[in-house]
Amino acid sequence: MSTLLYRLGRGCFRHRKAVLAAWLGLLAVVAVTALSVMKPFTSATTIPGTEAQRALDVMEEEFPSTDESHVTGKIVIQAPAGQKITANASAQAVADLSEKAADAPGVVSVTGPAAQSGTVSPDGRTGIIEIVFDAEKADGIPGVTLLTLQEAAHHARSAGLTVETGGDAFTPPVEVMGPGEIIGVLIALAVLILVFRSLRTAVIPIATALVGVAVGVLSLLAMTSVITMDSTSITLSVMLGLAVGIDYALFIVSRHQTQVREGMDPEESAALATGTAGGAVVFAGATVVIALAALAVVNIPFLTVMGLGAAATVVVSVLIATTLLPALLGFMSRRITSSRVPALARSAARAQRRQADPRRTPAARRWATATTRRSWRVLILCVLGLGILSVPVTDLQLGLGGGPDPRSSAGRAQKLIDDSFGPGHSGPLVVLAQGPDKTTTTTAAQQAADRIKTLPGVVSVSPPIASDSGNAVLLQVTPSSGPDTQATATVLSEIRSARDGIEQQTGTQLNVTGNTAVNIDVADKLSAALPVYCLLVMGLALLLLTVVFRAIAVPLKAALGFLLSLGASLGVLVAVFQWGWLAGPLGIADTGPVLSFLPMLLVGILFGLAMDYEVFLVSRMREEYTHGKPPTEAVIRGFGHSSTVVTAAALIMIAVFGGFILAEMQVIKGMGLALAVGVLVDAFIVRMTLVPAVMALLGHKAWWLPRFLQRTLPNVDVEGEQLTRHATTPQTLPHHTPQTVSALPDRYNQ
Repeated sequence: MSTLLYRLGRGCFRHRKAVLAAWLGLLAVVAVTALSVMKPFTSATTIPGTEAQRALDVMEEEFPSTDESHVTGKIVIQAPAGQKITANASAQAVADLSEKAADAPGVVSVTGPAAQSGTVSPDGRTGIIEIVFDAEKADGIPGVTLLTLQEAAHHARSAGLTVETGGDAFTPPVEVMGPGEIIGVLIALAVLILVFRSLRTAVIPIATALVGVAVGVLSLLAMTSVITMDSTSITLSVMLGLAVGIDYALFIVSRHQTQVREGMDPEESAALATGTAGGAVVFAGATVVIALAALAVVNIPFLTVMGLGAAATVVVSVLIATTLLPALLGFMSRRITSSRVPALARSAARAQRRQADPRRTPAARRWATATTRRSWRVLILCVLGLGILSVPVTDLQLGLGGGPDPRSSAGRAQKLIDDSFGPGHSGPLVVLAQGPDKTTTTTAAQQAADRIKTLPGVVSVSPPIASDSGNAVLLQVTPSSGPDTQATATVLSEIRSARDGIEQQTGTQLNVTGNTAVNIDVADKLSAALPVYCLLVMGLALLLLTVVFRAIAVPLKAALGFLLSLGASLGVLVAVFQWGWLAGPLGIADTGPVLSFLPMLLVGILFGLAMDYEVFLVSRMREEYTHGKPPTEAVIRGFGHSSTVVTAAALIMIAVFGGFILAEMQVIKGMGLALAVGVLVDAFIVRMTLVPAVMALLGHKAWWLPRFLQRTLPNVDVEGEQLTRHATTPQTLPHHTPQTVSALPDRYNQ
């Protein structure tokens, strides 16, 4: 592996113009393709094989809607206290608003509030105007149409009505690079400048990461022409692409810059950095890809697309780090070590003097020495501290989430509906009856309606509605609770339990469906699949890490450390989003249950990233150990070599993920917070503190591997041991010359 990457890095360095042109050409191709074939995002949640999804498919066939291909919106109006929207001046204002909305360009139909259709509240004070637009996606609605509707709403407000807009048509578009993401990138740039002490060197990881994100995201946009994709998939790909793209480039460039400063030829250094640090990048990326791709085992399409899309972006980041990055290093040559900014040049000179001073012990080595000397104390304190952070997980509640921001017009419209119609109005359950004939089916549906009305938590049941074919009859059940509550899930369970006798008596099949039922089934399936998913991901990753480190204890320690990080991350997520701690400062306007698929998504992403740091940190320890250093000294020396760059990488990831906390969507806020906290805990408490202590306690046992595995497992040489061990023998190192061999520093000639 290291030899292959070494040759790849050297080839890209020598043919840098061709490599750069190839990547720019690929970027242009995917950009043109995406702009030509991309289709609108969809927020539909499907879950094949469940009762709710099967019934929903039947319902769409039996009760087809003519508006499925059009964007819909709604205007919620409320009359002043003591008045009704169906009487006097309020009724005229509502009629004027409906008329102006119908006259707006691009509007297909407008349905005013009517009691018989359930769009007027029981007290008559609040109503809903439903609008269908001649567009397939929200950004296809002409600006003049939205302006006309805003003016109409303003006139209605002037008449004393409260008016708010909601629905897909009024949902703001997803920002791929919003203010939060830009802030995260700027913080990452600042960290890189501190690490490299060179502005032009610091720009390289940012540039390569942005290219990787562009290629990955544009490819996903092109894929919308053949697969259904949620906008969250794009945001997740941007989030991960930026974080791992910058970090992977950081590890390679940092090693290259150090080697060139020590006198190595730039071409040789780029090849050697790609063969050593690049090997760690490849295997670190492989763990992330495994964790994300394994989301497909849950068999929930939108989650599969999210996982595979993000995994593809990580693959692109790895390819760029091992090809485009060496090419850019070729353009930099020896300028990689210098800076035209006087302050940075002086800082670099001071750092070199400090490193050359034999009387100074680097802070990283002092920290590693302290943790290894107090191993048991460190182990106990870390486990207790992370255990305390994990306590809120015992109160974890999963919900549907995804509601509008309460501070937006859509959020205010939803609150008007909840207060006036009841929380269950926006998330009804649908009972679909299928029988041998129309009469039998209608009778069974009526019996089901009579039974459901008596259940606790049910507000109303609509009269049976038969399809044109007579093969299906549906009932609409309005619960007293909102769609994202446990109470509604309980109502769903009770309805399914109450139908058994009716089905046996009438020979009719009764299924409960609707978007609320589908989402509850998604949450249940995710909860059932989470243990299997965790075992699969951890099993595959442990196998990969066993091959990388050729040891048993190191992968097991890495997995157990991840469980501590995961518990702390989920604990903070519950405390903030569910309990409301620090919700105000973080801009979280509405607290409640954690989004149902977020824990599984967090497991996949955080496990992959945690293994990144494990590979980068422990691979240098193993490199020292294989060079003959005693176990504790190998830990200290390896930690000293890699801790600075791992610290910088963690700070960059925290900045990138933390920037997404500023997003408007609750799901993006949750992912950003959970990942930022997870990386913070995993990098600085688990990997940088707990790992040296445990490695010191294990001693030689940390690197033990049964003999049969020693013979069976391939030697992938992720640390580049073959390159560094044979560096003094020109003929054994690919394309080596005596000049480049003599330039190798002492630490490569051990």
